[in-house]
Order: sequence, then C-alpha cells, then structure tokens
Amino acid sequence: MSLTDYEMVIQQAARLGVCQVALGGGNPNQHPDFLRILELTREEYGIVPNYTTNGTGLTEEILQATAAFCGALAVSAYEPYAEFAAVLGRLISCGIKVNVHFVLDSASIDVALAWLLNPPAYLSGVNAIIFLNYKPIGRGSDITRLLKRNMKCREFLETALGRRSQFKLGFDSCMASGLASCGIADPVWYDACEAARFSMYISETMRAYPCSFMEGAYQGVGLNEDNLLEIWQEALLFRQVRNRLRRPACQECFYVAVCRGGCPVFPEINLCDQGCHSEMGTDFARVDEHCV
Repeated sequence: MSLTDYEMVIQQAARLGVCQVALGGGNPNQHPDFLRILELTREEYGIVPNYTTNGTGLTEEILQATAAFCGALAVSAYEPYAEFAAVLGRLISCGIKVNVHFVLDSASIDVALAWLLNPPAYLSGVNAIIFLNYKPIGRGSDITRLLKRNMKCREFLETALGRRSQFKLGFDSCMASGLASCGIADPVWYDACEAARFSMYISETMRAYPCSFMEGAYQGVGLNEDNLLEIWQEALLFRQVRNRLRRPACQECFYVAVCRGGCPVFPEINLCDQGCHSEMGTDFARVDEHCV
C-alpha cells in the first residue's frame, strides 16, 4: 500500500473514532515509508499503531520509532527458535512491549504445550503469548494441520487456563469455540469473532473485508476517499457476516450466546462438536456490488 493510500484510510478512520490499527502483510517494517507510517498514525491522527514482524529488518531507527509510537509489537514464533529468541531479547532490551504470536495447529500444539509446562528462558520479559488458531488459507493451506485433528487440544486449553504463568496468555477469536466448549474458561474473558463487529481489514489493493482471511476468496469492497463508514454500515459482505454471527446455525448449543457459532467464514476451523457447519460460500456474496 502506498503512503498516500494509507493516509487516506487513516484520515477516515480517525474521523470515525478508530483507536487502533494493526499493520500486517508479512513483514510491514520493511515498507519503505514505515517510519513515516508509524509517526503520522500516532502523532497526526491519534491512532495507536501495532504491527507483526518475523524479526527481520528491524533497524535501530525502526526500533526507536516502535518504542515511541507503537502500543506493542508482535513477533511471530518461527523455527529456528534460536533466531526468534535473539529477536525477543533485542526488543525487550529496547523497552518495547513484546507479544508473541504462536500459530496453533495439529503439529505445533506439542511445542506450545511444552512452553506452558516449562517456559524457555527467552520468553521471560515478553508481555504475552497470543495463540492463533490455524486457518487453511492460501498457497500453503493444509487441512491436516487443523488444530482439531490433534487430541491434545483440550489438554492444551486446560493447561493454559489452569496454570499461573510468568506471562499473559491470550487467544485470537478463532479459538472462541474451543474456549467455550471446554467449559472451564469464564465467558467474561472472551468474545465471539470480531469481524464486522468491531474490526475490519483493508488490503494493499484498497479493498475492505470483514476479516483478512477473506481476501482471495471474496472480492471485498472498493475503498475511496470518503466511503469507509458506508462500507462498515451498509456493504453487503459486512452485513452478511454480522447476520451469520447474529443467527448462528447451532442454536441448540449451550454456549452459542458466547461464541456465536465460532468462525462465520471458515467453519472447518471450529474446535467444538457443534459449530456453524454451513459453508459460507453457499450463501455469502462472493462479489459485493455495494460501494464498489
């Protein structure tokens, strides 16, 4: 996304009272205008920027800007963990609030469980570990990696929720069906999918989606210099996602009031026996003609 396009988005977001923007797209700190992006977001528009990185390309200038303008920095946990550990140490030494993003799938859950039971020394000093439910989306998608295919899923959740840890533990909303169905997580601490409810995604091609994982499967809604509010309130794709969450298919489930049927877009990632089993593609608009 160009700096001009980015500022157009942030201008509208600021007018609408948006308080935070999460920058992603692989490794956003390698954007040629990244320093300016952080500064104008926080200083000129009063929105707190955060971003996710794989740990490469973190120059001293970027680290200083991160400490000055960002609420937090998320580092994706990748092997080899020695490199990952070095990045964490460097960030923590700079006084940057660091969260770890850990993608949970049928294989990585073993590492995650080991970290909970015996945390590696390099995790000391991190603010939180956020566990993300694997989505079989994109070129590297593999349904065998779905988290629910590993019988240790419940053991992991019970361990995470039942032990006092040296750092905070969090989950993305794609884990809501698992948190609900395990029956030991207090519903006051988690919520259903936030897509089209209090967050949205805008691609580098200036198309808006309720969720970033919809890009590629759905066309999205074209964004211009003055239609962000209209998209949020009126665009068909956004209304469809909200309607799915308002009226999930699994009404008989005891936990439906909290998890709202799990993921409204990709039901195959749900971690419960109920879940919203209908396929979104059969009744969601693949091409949103409103606001395009």
